[in-house]
Amino acid sequence: MLGYLIDMDGVIYRGGHLIPGADRFINGLLRTETPFRFLTNNSQRTRRDVATRLQRLGIDVEEKHVYTCAMATARFLAHQKPGGTAFVIGEGGLLTALHENGYAIVDRDPDYVVVGEGRTISFEMVEAALKMVLAGAKLVATNLDPNCPTESGLRPGCGSTVAMLETASGVKAFSVGKPSPVMLRGARKDLGLNTDQTVVIGDTMETDILGGVQLGFKTILVLSGGTSRDDLHDYAYRPDKIVESVADLDLAKLEREFTPDEPLLTRPRLSMRERQLQP
Repeated sequence: MLGYLIDMDGVIYRGGHLIPGADRFINGLLRTETPFRFLTNNSQRTRRDVATRLQRLGIDVEEKHVYTCAMATARFLAHQKPGGTAFVIGEGGLLTALHENGYAIVDRDPDYVVVGEGRTISFEMVEAALKMVLAGAKLVATNLDPNCPTESGLRPGCGSTVAMLETASGVKAFSVGKPSPVMLRGARKDLGLNTDQTVVIGDTMETDILGGVQLGFKTILVLSGGTSRDDLHDYAYRPDKIVESVADLDLAKLEREFTPDEPLLTRPRLSMRERQLQP
């Protein structure tokens, strides 16, 4: 069986409105018990917040179906330095994920400076973070997206804040979110799937599709978001499939198209231990 890693903004909804047919596609995944996760590079909201937003749009999913860059970042740091400390530029989703993974939030001498999205970021916070990075704290970004789409237009994203710190300090940040293999591989392991069982669905070539291509996942580009067919000429890589929206996807047909010669349906699901041992 295939499993799906699905971007949200531009794939499931635009602004506050559901993309026509997206609920039908997700309901098909739920009905057939097809494994999937929603992936988001926005670290502001907890997975519960994201699930609630989707539920209010008519998509009946649970917290387990959501995988955020805040979760990926917190799990990565907990693996690198268990029980560490962080100075955070960000909001509730990132703070919650760090706490759940054993991290303490501090305002001096942190192990890491962690940068995510936020509407309450101040220059004082950036200045404090700069001093900590120059003093030896490691700089980590939840993602490098330069802007975030909102219903009223674009606003600066995590990547914009990180760029200030990189320029001022001369230190390059380590980014965990899409297209980083850290986040995409973590989501794939969360589903208990092999590489050739994993399909990424997204509307952005630089994050969703690039990340999937780099890891050997199958990729589907939807044109319901920020990418048009004409844009594909600008990239050296291509998605495996292009559709107008997720409403055009047929699960049974995708199984036939993307299933390799060895029948995936006969393969046992990986155990938790086997997932952890996979590269």
